[in-house]
Amino acid sequence: MSILIGSETKLVVCGLTGREGSFHGLSNRRYGTDLVAGVTPGKGGGDVDGVPIFDTVHEAVAETGANTSMVFVPARFAADSILEVADAGVELVVCITEGIPAHDMMRVYTHLRRGRTRLVGPNCPGVLSPGQANVGIIPAHFFSQGGVGLVSRSGTLTYQIGNELAGRGFGNSTIVGIGGDPIVGSSFIDVIALFEDDPDTKLIVMCGEIGGDEEERTADYVAEHVSKPVVAYIAGFTAPPGKTMGHAGAIVSGSSGTAQAKAEALEAQGVRVGRTPSEVAEVAAELSGAAA
Repeated sequence: MSILIGSETKLVVCGLTGREGSFHGLSNRRYGTDLVAGVTPGKGGGDVDGVPIFDTVHEAVAETGANTSMVFVPARFAADSILEVADAGVELVVCITEGIPAHDMMRVYTHLRRGRTRLVGPNCPGVLSPGQANVGIIPAHFFSQGGVGLVSRSGTLTYQIGNELAGRGFGNSTIVGIGGDPIVGSSFIDVIALFEDDPDTKLIVMCGEIGGDEEERTADYVAEHVSKPVVAYIAGFTAPPGKTMGHAGAIVSGSSGTAQAKAEALEAQGVRVGRTPSEVAEVAAELSGAAA
């Protein structure tokens, strides 16, 4: 079993006719994802390697039954694209686009909370359920099916930790990159709650980073609501205060949001924190053996 995407996923890509959208959309199809449509206003009636193109998401959903969307459009259009997907009744939208203005994302976040469409991203690598479906840019060859649910704010660290876990013999139920922007559609808590309810996820790994307080809030949630073992990694132990490190959301002010503060909050609630990706895999192996 998996969360968010699987064998029942029917994908429509907003921006499939663009260079990046076609490259990754068709890559997802080669992996086995059911890519049923693309959307580019003004190019309806065409196709990309046999995938039909529609002018609107509503048309695409009506014709193909698409239930998942990937947004691969320029930042200035991305917020409206997400809202169009939601208005068409699509259950999940994965937004890869980075650089969307925070004000636009506030509007999107507020609107989506009133409905039933779930957003992953923006500025994220997407979602992968190994052996079933890939929606995004995650290099699937790093991962195999198994019992570890992996959720991360960082795309690159997702791949690195996934590789470390694979080296220890772990496979994954689903890998979710939630994105590193200040405003994203899904939080650690949102995804971990899904992993907790997934019978095939036996252990949860979360990869956080400096900035904000989401990891601290997640620590409290895990202590109250999660029965499965959780292992964490926090990127940025050597980050200088006041510096943005890669992601727009990764900024530290004083002692707030530091890697040390996050690690201490997680450990205080019983979550083991690895200081390196390889240590995360070591701790996962230890906890997996103890739970067996």
